[in-house]
Amino acid sequence: MIHGYFLCAYRKGTGVVDLPGKREGSCATLVRSDGTSLYLTRDLAAAVDRMDKYHCERMIYVTDKSQGNHFQHLFQILKIMGYKWADGCHHIPFGLVQEMKTRRGDVLFLEDVLDEAHTRMLQNMASSETTKELEDPHDTAEKVGLAALILQDFKGPLLSDYRFDWDQALQSRGDTGVFLQYTHARLHSLEEMCGGGTSNDFNAACLQDPQAISILQHLLRYDEVLFKSLEDLQPKYIVNYLLALSHFAGVAHKTLPVKGSAAEVAQARLQLFKAARSVLNSGMKLLGIKPVKKM
Repeated sequence: MIHGYFLCAYRKGTGVVDLPGKREGSCATLVRSDGTSLYLTRDLAAAVDRMDKYHCERMIYVTDKSQGNHFQHLFQILKIMGYKWADGCHHIPFGLVQEMKTRRGDVLFLEDVLDEAHTRMLQNMASSETTKELEDPHDTAEKVGLAALILQDFKGPLLSDYRFDWDQALQSRGDTGVFLQYTHARLHSLEEMCGGGTSNDFNAACLQDPQAISILQHLLRYDEVLFKSLEDLQPKYIVNYLLALSHFAGVAHKTLPVKGSAAEVAQARLQLFKAARSVLNSGMKLLGIKPVKKM
């Protein structure tokens, strides 16, 4: 492929390609002096093969920030090769997680981190007075623990380094994945308790309370937040939106009772909470979180 595009100039047996727009003499190596390829060479072939197979609109590479130059060179060379779709190639760099440890030590593997989150969450659930009886507490602990890890990783700019703290990540209150799961489960429980509502019709005039208006105005911003996340390729916008929605829903749950209210008011409030849970469910799934119905 490389030879077919006449990309390489061989200098002392090493195949290099000159990079435009850089300082004079700047180049990237594609072939070693012994004729073997490098990561860059293989990534070029993989990108072309991937586009030939999938015809995607965008190709997004998510790696740590130390790989920035590598992907800059990759995209430049693809453009030199005449691939117009290279403009749709993006590198999303992420920062480092500092001070993360598991009970097994400092050397971390993903399996160890997931096991640690599951174990700690299971212990937290067992010691909490508010935990409901669950059919499969291990499954719930796994889903809630994973939500905690995802939120901790996504709520800030991906490029930023951050210090990890297990106790903070697994808090049930505050801006955590546990809080999102708790809110979703609470709203689902409300729907079950009230029968889920026999009709989606309701009188919007019954939703004049400030707490209801806060939720309604926030729900209207969901499309805008999704567009912003897609445009910037940053999940933090969705995370912060869902956290704010959960706080609004928590306040409204305390101040806008469904049971005991007049039928028309109860129906309107129930539909409001159903809409909030539906958007919360949708956003959590976009982040890779599986919402729980009980915890």
